[in-house]
Amino acid sequence: MTRTVLIIGGGPAGLTAALELARNSDIHPVVLEALDDVGGISRTIEYKGNRMDIGGHRFFSKSDWVMDWWRQMMPPAPDKDADGFSVMPKNDRHLLIRPRLSRIYFLRRFFDYPISLSGKTIANLGPIRIVRIGISYVWANLFQRRPEKNLEDFFYNRFGGELYRTFFKDYTEKVWGVACHAISPQWGAQRIKGLSITKAIIHAAKKIFFGGGNTSVEQKGTETSLIERFLYPKFGPGQMWRLAAEELRTRGGEIHFGVKVVTLKQENGRITAVETESADHTRRWWDGDWVISTMPLRDMVQALQPPAPDAVRAVADGLMYRDFITMGLLLKKLKPRPEGKPPLNLLPDTWIYIQEPDVMIGRLQIFNNWSPALVKDADTIWMGLEYFCQESDELWSMGDAEFSRFAIAELAKIDLIDPTDALDWHVARVPKAYPAYFGTYDRFDTLREYADGIGNLFLVGRNGMHRYNNQDHSMVTAKLAAEAIMSGSSDKSAIWTVNVEEEYHEEKASNAA
Repeated sequence: MTRTVLIIGGGPAGLTAALELARNSDIHPVVLEALDDVGGISRTIEYKGNRMDIGGHRFFSKSDWVMDWWRQMMPPAPDKDADGFSVMPKNDRHLLIRPRLSRIYFLRRFFDYPISLSGKTIANLGPIRIVRIGISYVWANLFQRRPEKNLEDFFYNRFGGELYRTFFKDYTEKVWGVACHAISPQWGAQRIKGLSITKAIIHAAKKIFFGGGNTSVEQKGTETSLIERFLYPKFGPGQMWRLAAEELRTRGGEIHFGVKVVTLKQENGRITAVETESADHTRRWWDGDWVISTMPLRDMVQALQPPAPDAVRAVADGLMYRDFITMGLLLKKLKPRPEGKPPLNLLPDTWIYIQEPDVMIGRLQIFNNWSPALVKDADTIWMGLEYFCQESDELWSMGDAEFSRFAIAELAKIDLIDPTDALDWHVARVPKAYPAYFGTYDRFDTLREYADGIGNLFLVGRNGMHRYNNQDHSMVTAKLAAEAIMSGSSDKSAIWTVNVEEEYHEEKASNAA
């Protein structure tokens, strides 16, 4: 008798779980995807021959298993230039090796990210601010290290008060819409991990004295925030997941698009069936032996029938999310800057973090630098303008034409473009893009314990676990869930250890003592 796993969501976690099951067992995976494409937040949106990467996805991981998984799906391009970066291959199914440059735009100037003590940084900030940054960093680390009760404490301990207020506070609050002191420090532990001023300085010194930095794609000894190169599919991250979907079908797995999960029927501590609804409101029940869920955890709990206990539903209902708008902007050229490359004045960055407090835009991507194949016409610049918001706010409810005018005016205001150089635009909205570490998150263990008690239900991925994972972390959680199912285990504890920074938790325990 064929056994079936119902997998809710066709993003990196869902497709990884499905493929691991299809490759290594006789279990039949069935993927239920609410959208009309795979990839989730890692999908690629196509518009008039240009391609948008939602949020930017560097294919880099400290996990050898993840790196090998990607390279087996798409081998790295064989030809490289003198710096070790890929020469654009004719074959479409290749990973490129790309240079990574992220900078902060603040005071209408560019700063290294992570912040370095370069001559340019010192000149941009001025000697008085530099001295204040140094003193506050020493003071925070030697004399006044704080117990880490919130994200503000986390930043303070690693960067000092002055640097935190200069480069972290405003941007982080722009992203999340709440004060840093209202956010759990676990966000920092998972997203910034071991980065500190000391490690950034050591990394910069190695480049100066030993030349060129780490030229290996693995970059094993480098903090994730400091990596200098990464793998990237020629046509964006969605290409990887479309290939994964193709292989899944070849191996007998199923993917059903446009079906939203609305009910999870539970009996005797197990999920016995899943109900979906299509765009035409047609409903269907699906039977399965196991369920792997990547859907937003709040929605998953609300879909349970009979309902979860009141205490569990109260936590789930109070989970918060940050929504996301990205706008592709096609330009003739950027405004001239010293670091721009003529004739388009193309800046070298993959990402630019917009720290300026007088605009709402949070981050810019320059898709030309992720992969030239994302841009239809090489004589244009194709950018992604990223905004963080809530579905209920004014920004989200703007019409596309109004939003485009607003976003173009913001880039002009901070002196990056001339509005007359705008050629075209495309707006994409992504609800529940970022699970938040506030609201009822401080009671999350109540919810986790209940969900883990449902024997055949496995929570994986970013929204499935309400954890701000990168796609490689999501893939590892999916692998562990698939392995548990294949071994007949209902133990989920290993899944929850993925992307947990032991050093951080040791520090927290020490600070609390």
